[in-house]
Amino acid sequence: MRYSKSLNKQLWIVFLCLMLVGTVFHNISLAGETLKIGGAGSALGSMKSLAAAFEASRPGIKVTVLPSLGSIGGIKAVSKGAIDIGLVGRPLTKNELKLKLTLIEYAKTPLVFVTKKNIGVSNITTQEIIRIFNGEMQTWPNGERIRPILRQPAESNAITVREISSAVSNAMDIAMSRPWRVVALTDQETADLVEKTHGSFGFCTLTQIIAENRHMTILAYNSIPPMLNNRVNAEYPISKNHAMAIKAHPSTLVQQFIDFVKSPEGRKILEKTGNAQI
Repeated sequence: MRYSKSLNKQLWIVFLCLMLVGTVFHNISLAGETLKIGGAGSALGSMKSLAAAFEASRPGIKVTVLPSLGSIGGIKAVSKGAIDIGLVGRPLTKNELKLKLTLIEYAKTPLVFVTKKNIGVSNITTQEIIRIFNGEMQTWPNGERIRPILRQPAESNAITVREISSAVSNAMDIAMSRPWRVVALTDQETADLVEKTHGSFGFCTLTQIIAENRHMTILAYNSIPPMLNNRVNAEYPISKNHAMAIKAHPSTLVQQFIDFVKSPEGRKILEKTGNAQI
């Protein structure tokens, strides 16, 4: 009996040693690897915070978050193997579904209307948005001329705003038809233009504003603020989902990063940067 217990103890120690060795070799095999992420500009700020925390917990792993590629660029880059994870701010199109990618939604954030600082407004209504875009409302209450910062119709933030109503969508078409229109090409350019253009009026995600430490006025929409007590307001009616596009059979490193994003630590980072759980 003594021999049996001793043998069992030795076998258990051997098993633990093998498990430890396997873990060490697994981590060594990942060390020095680089994870490349790119896509929707509205998600880049919070993704950089996630990437920094992931790197800190895994010495030797490098996560590169590329400048804005847009949802379209992120999807194409993943499909061609140029990056590991594509950030997407809308559902896949019919043609994109043929690429056989997996889309993992990980957070949602309010889509907010914004102006340059010190314009003197704190709320915008649906009717005012329509009147601004169709040209009926041309000045702010302080007399400053309103200068809309527009996005292309197929851009994911613009799609979200157009879904408010057909009247909003039609008014945006009118704004886009003007020869003197100002159209931003990326989410970062949108924020830049809103910050520096006198009388500016635009829209972007709350997470971009917080994560990138942007200086602009975030407007309540129909008297509903997007944040309450430093948390996303569940009553705010306009939101945008962010997702990670990956290949059908992701690498170990990609799966580890996805698990981290979904972990309590990842969720805490997302909430701190203006996101809510899906």
